Amino acid sequence: MRGMPAEFDLIVRGGVVVSSAGRNDADVGIQGGKIVAVGDLRESTAVREISAQGLHVLPGVIDTQVHFREPGLTHKEDIETGSRAAVMGGVTTYFEMPNTNPATTTREALEGKLARAKGRSWANYAFFIGASAQNVDELAALEMLPGTPGVKLFIGSSTGDLLVEEDELIARILEAGVRPCAVHAEDEARLRERKSLLSDNPHVREHPFIRDEEVALLATKRMIALCKRTGRPVHILHISTWQEFAILVKAKGNRLPVTCEVTPQHLSLNAEAYEALGTLVQMNPPIRDEEHRRELWSGVSVGLFDVFGSDHAPHTLEEKQQPYPKSPSGMPGVQTMLPILLDWVHRSKLELEKVVKMTAERPAELFGIAGKGHIAPGYDADLAVVDLEEEFEVTKYWIQSKCRWSPFEGQFLIGKPVHTIVNGVAVVSNGVIVGEPAGRMVEFTWKN
Repeated sequence: MRGMPAEFDLIVRGGVVVSSAGRNDADVGIQGGKIVAVGDLRESTAVREISAQGLHVLPGVIDTQVHFREPGLTHKEDIETGSRAAVMGGVTTYFEMPNTNPATTTREALEGKLARAKGRSWANYAFFIGASAQNVDELAALEMLPGTPGVKLFIGSSTGDLLVEEDELIARILEAGVRPCAVHAEDEARLRERKSLLSDNPHVREHPFIRDEEVALLATKRMIALCKRTGRPVHILHISTWQEFAILVKAKGNRLPVTCEVTPQHLSLNAEAYEALGTLVQMNPPIRDEEHRRELWSGVSVGLFDVFGSDHAPHTLEEKQQPYPKSPSGMPGVQTMLPILLDWVHRSKLELEKVVKMTAERPAELFGIAGKGHIAPGYDADLAVVDLEEEFEVTKYWIQSKCRWSPFEGQFLIGKPVHTIVNGVAVVSNGVIVGEPAGRMVEFTWKN
C-alpha cells in the first residue's frame, strides 16, 4: 500500500451513523472538507483514519444560541475559548448573539466579529444582527449580509438600544425582513412592575417570582399575534412555562410560522436548585417549579420544540457570587448540552434520532444553513463521534469555557463526545483538543 495515492483525506471507520430516520453501520469518507462517501469503505485508503468502532457518528451539533462575549466582555468568554468549549461538547457550528459591547447592530460590527473569528474559532460561526429602533430601516439589508443567520429581537431583559418593547416598533422590525426572527420573549412592562415586589433581603429563589409565568406568557402571546399580523416567521427562544406550551401548540396547529427552542437547563433543573446552587442557576427566563419542567418534557415528547439550544451565557464566579439581584443572569452550557442529551438517551428519556433532528437537521432547515445538518455526500464534514456508554464527571478541569464552572459540575453523565470533526479536520481526538482552529463562516441559502 505504501506509495499508493490515498482516496480520502480522512475515513471515520466502523461507526453507527445516525440520522432522524435511523441508524446504519457505515464508514464516512471525507475529502477537501466534504463528506464524499458513506457506506462500506473497507477497500478504500486515507491519509488518516479514525476508529469509530463501538461509537455513534452524529452530524455536528448546531447550537443556535450562544453568548461568547466578544467584543467588550472578554473577561467572561471570548470566541476562542467559547468555541473551544463548543467542540469539546460536539458542537461544530454556533450562532452568537448580538448583545456584546458594542452591540452587533451594524454592518461594521458584524464584519468586526467575523474578522475576530477568522482563524480563532474552533467551530463554524455566524453572528446575529440585533434589532433596535435605530437600525429598523436597515434590517432588511443587514439580515442578508454574509455571516449572519438573521435578526435577534429582545422584547425584554436587555439594555440600551437592543431593548424593543413597543408593539408597533416590533411590527416594523418584523416587516423589515423575511428570515426567521429569533426572539427573547419576556414582557418588559410587567417585569418593571414586579421588581418592586422584591423582599428587603432578597434571595435568588425570588427570581422566578419576579420574572413570573405571566412575564413570559404575555410576551409569547404578543409575538404570536405579531407573527400572524405581519406574516414574518418568529423563532421564540428558551421556552420556560407550561402556559406557553398550550398557546404554541395552538399557533402551530393554525400553521403560523412560529418555531421554538428549549434548553437542557430548563429540562434538567427546577426551583429547588436555587437552594443548592444559588445564583449559579440564575438565568432569564428563570428555572421554574417542577410542574413547568415536567410540561416542557411533554413538549419534547409531542414534538413541539424545533431545536435544543444551550443559551451559553457565562459570567465569572466572582460576578455570579454577588448577592441577588446584583448577580448577573446566565450560565455556561455549550459544552454540556450534547452530553446531557446523551445521558437522557441512556436513561430512555429521549431518542438519539430526535437528538440529531433537534440539534442538526432542524436547525439547518429552519435557518437555511448551506451544507450542514446531515451525514451524506456533498455535506460539510462536521461530525460528533460519541460514546453512548462512557460515564464521566463534569468537572471544572473538563470545562473549556473561560469561566471554568458549570451548574452541572459534580454530576456524572453517561454519553460523551469522543471525536469532533470540523470541515474535515479533527479538532477533538479522544476527548482532547488537537491541532488548530478549523471553523469557517457559515453560509446560508437565503437570497435577496
